[in-house]
Amino acid sequence: MDSPQPSGTTKRRITLDVRRPLVTWGARPTVTIDGVGHPAQWGTGTWAVAEDGSTEVGVYCFNRLWRFGAARTTVGDAVVLTHRSGVLPVGPGRLTVGRTTR
Repeated sequence: MDSPQPSGTTKRRITLDVRRPLVTWGARPTVTIDGVGHPAQWGTGTWAVAEDGSTEVGVYCFNRLWRFGAARTTVGDAVVLTHRSGVLPVGPGRLTVGRTTR
């Protein structure tokens, strides 16, 4: 069993831009890093990920009744990711790579 790394050892950070859909009905975004959910805010933020680029990042919106706009991807060489939900609070979202390190 692998033990977790001590705090401060993850040096790579990515920028995640979570765009607010037109209609949300009180929904808030949630970011998942390797399956662990973290509450987030609309707009741009930075998140710590593993150095090797094998981290899976996902985003979905939740409004106490249902979740929508779910999308996920593996980080790879990405530096910037952008999440967009649909226009209405139903269906999947898109998580696109904005820039790579090369």
